[in-house]
Amino acid sequence: MPQSVAGNVVLFAIAAVAPSALFWAVVNVPRALRRLRRPALVSEHQPIECIAADLRRVRRVLSCFQPGTSAIKRIGARQAYDELLKQACSALDVPHRLDTLPEGVDRDIERMRLEECLRNLGLSV
Repeated sequence: MPQSVAGNVVLFAIAAVAPSALFWAVVNVPRALRRLRRPALVSEHQPIECIAADLRRVRRVLSCFQPGTSAIKRIGARQAYDELLKQACSALDVPHRLDTLPEGVDRDIERMRLEECLRNLGLSV
């Protein structure tokens, strides 16, 4: 008689745990499989051709502002240009100081230095 009680307790435990275990497996196994099939190397930035095209486009916008253009548009375009310069520098392993320099002459000089450095590496800005 004690063996049948123990067997019943084991069966009850299996019946109680099985739905939770099955639900856990349905939720977590696909995630684990995706982790195992993760690609080896994924580029962190977009292709340099796209960055160069965006740089040229934003630079054209910066040069075509009319005298009455609002400061907000000018600042936004300049910040977009700086972000694209940072992306290009990151893609080509060029050190830059755009993050540390405040707006002004020093930052303008850094932009020109980076543009020249990128041109020397073959990137048409």
